[in-house]
Amino acid sequence: MTYRRAVIPALVGGLLFTLLLWWAGASAQALQLRGSTSVFDVDSVNELRRWLMPWSYDSSVALPSDGSADAGTAMGGDTRYSDLYSTAMQIRFVAVFAFFLAGTLLLLRRIPPTRGRTPATLLALWAWAPVSATLAVTVSAPWLIASRPHSSYRVLTQLAAVIAASGPVPVFTGLLTALFTVLVARVCAKGAEPLPRRDVPARPARLAASVGTGVVALSLVVLSYQSAAAWIQTSFSGAGLLSEPGDLLRQWLLLGAWAGPSATPLGHWLLYRAADALLLAVVWWSLRLLPGLLTRTTVPAMAVGTVCATVLGLFASQVLHMAIDDTAAVWGPVHMFSALGSGIPAALTFGVTAGLTALATLRLAGDREPLPSSVVPA
Repeated sequence: MTYRRAVIPALVGGLLFTLLLWWAGASAQALQLRGSTSVFDVDSVNELRRWLMPWSYDSSVALPSDGSADAGTAMGGDTRYSDLYSTAMQIRFVAVFAFFLAGTLLLLRRIPPTRGRTPATLLALWAWAPVSATLAVTVSAPWLIASRPHSSYRVLTQLAAVIAASGPVPVFTGLLTALFTVLVARVCAKGAEPLPRRDVPARPARLAASVGTGVVALSLVVLSYQSAAAWIQTSFSGAGLLSEPGDLLRQWLLLGAWAGPSATPLGHWLLYRAADALLLAVVWWSLRLLPGLLTRTTVPAMAVGTVCATVLGLFASQVLHMAIDDTAAVWGPVHMFSALGSGIPAALTFGVTAGLTALATLRLAGDREPLPSSVVPA
């Protein structure tokens, strides 16, 4: 699919995704009305407010009041903080549109929704939505942190908290956006030259998928183990504005958190480890199929495709966690979805690394990208 054909669905998807996030953020004000607790319980209202606040322009809840300011300077200080918050949100929405547009252009170019690729395109676009939201939150985080009183205290810890706060909203809005974008892309792809799926040798494809899955397993199994995760989070100490980077590293390196079965029954522990196994299985199967789904196995396509595969594995494991978790009866049904979309920064880090490693393995194992017909010698 050429960029000329892909740009229209990418623009439509980017605008729709941005508008849906803006609408979700604007809905946060409705949760502050007196009648909201009559529709949801108090815990559900608080959880929904936590989901929506990263996309809300309402700074009255996001900016804590500071009682140390005197009456003469409080109004001017609050105005400056509110202006910084508005700037952060403007940057956030522009960035989420730009990141989603760029990723969608690449995915539609390399995985067009034709010739049996439509389900893969839909899943890839859905997975890319929370990734673009996380990148947008990260880009706008300095302005958001500066809009808070005492923003110079534990900067990296605040940065980690902001990055982790994108919430489940991009997951739900991303699914709607992916469906609509694929429909528009199929209309735009009509009349285009058919792009058959490339036959990739089974042995190089399986080897590349295994090596790439091993990179993801390094985060999920090794780094996310309790002792290793504790070392990552506590081994950095010091003073100053950039002290304690452990919280920030944890966001970008750990796909989960787990310990041995000593504190829980063995059967319960194995059930939770099944979710981790499901994540790795989804990643392996996606990497096994990815080289054949791509029109060309380029470096950006493999990197972005592997990121999407890792995010899809996260979705699968988190859905399984919902099925075996029994806290919904205590905290309300909304709490059941609170973990959906977590771990995206680590999925981005290890997804890119796994994609590059899988591509290198694929090339070394003997699979070569065929030359275009225009340069094949007669």
